[in-house]
Amino acid sequence: MSKNKRVRITNESLNSYKTRVLTSGMDVSQYERNPVLLYMHERGQVIGYVKDLKVEGDEVTGELMFDEATELSQRCKKQWEFGSLKMVSVGLDILELSEDKKYLVEGQTRPTVTRSKLVEVSLVDIGANDDAIVLMKDGQRLEMGKDGENVLPKLNLNNNQEEDMDKKEIALLLGLPADASDEAIKAKINELKTAADERAELVKENDELKLSRIEAAVDGAIAEKKITADKKAHFVELGKKVGLESLNATFGAMTPQVKLSQVIGHQGGAQADPSWKKLSDVPEDKILELRKNDPDEYKRLYKAEYGCECEIED
Repeated sequence: MSKNKRVRITNESLNSYKTRVLTSGMDVSQYERNPVLLYMHERGQVIGYVKDLKVEGDEVTGELMFDEATELSQRCKKQWEFGSLKMVSVGLDILELSEDKKYLVEGQTRPTVTRSKLVEVSLVDIGANDDAIVLMKDGQRLEMGKDGENVLPKLNLNNNQEEDMDKKEIALLLGLPADASDEAIKAKINELKTAADERAELVKENDELKLSRIEAAVDGAIAEKKITADKKAHFVELGKKVGLESLNATFGAMTPQVKLSQVIGHQGGAQADPSWKKLSDVPEDKILELRKNDPDEYKRLYKAEYGCECEIED
C-alpha cells in the first residue's frame, strides 16, 4: 500500500447540506504558506501537513504527510495507511455567497460559496464534501458535519418560483408555450412592439389624410359662399368631431349667401337668379326690373356679357 496517497480535498459537488463551494473562487495562497493538517478540524491537534497541493479544474488535491510527533499523529498515520481513516475535509473562510441561478444545481437549497479562503485541511472520520466541511463566516464557525449546526441561510426559493410563474404567465399571454425561453419571450415582445409602431404610423397617416379632406371640404364651402373664411377653423374642428360625411351633409343643406337685394328684391320686381352668368341669360321681361331693382347685379352681368363697364342713369 502506498504511503503517500493523493487525496481529493474538495470539489464543487453538492454536499449533504445542499450547498456548494466553488473551487474557482477559492484562495489557497495563504494555506500554501502553512499547509497544516489537523485532526477533525481541532486547533492544537496538528498531525502533519499537506504536500504538493494542486488546484486542477474543480478539484483541490494533495498528499498527506504525518509528522508522527505525537501519539495521535502516529495513530492517524497507521489508520490512514490501513484505510480505516480515508477522508479529509477543508476549513474555509467564506468571503462571498450568491443565490444567482447560474451557480445553482438541482437539489440545492442554500447559497453557493463563490469566494472563499482555504484555512486548514483535516483528516476526518466522515468528511469531504458530503458531511464534514467546516466554514467560517464573519468570525463565526459554521460546522456542516454530522454533529454540527448549519447556519447558512436557505435560498429564497419562493421568489424563484414566483419569478418562474410570472415568466410562464407572460409567455402564455404572448401566445407562447409556458416553457418558452427568455430569448423567445424577448423576440415576441420586440415583434409586437414593431407591429404596434407600424399601426401607430398608419393611424397617423390616416389622420393626416382625413384632416386634408376635411380642410378641402371647408375650402369648397367657402368658395361656394356657403360659409365665410373666418369660420374655417370652426368647421374644420366640427369635421374632426362628426366626420367628413356628416360635414359634407351639413354643407349640402346650406345655400350660397346672396346680396340683400337678391334676397329682399323689390315688391313686384325681378330677383337675381344665381344661374345667370351674363346679361343674355336674363329673360327679356326681367332685364328692366333687374336694372332698376339690382343695378349692381345688372352691371356685373353686363360686364360679363360685353367686357366693359356700364353706367346706369337714375
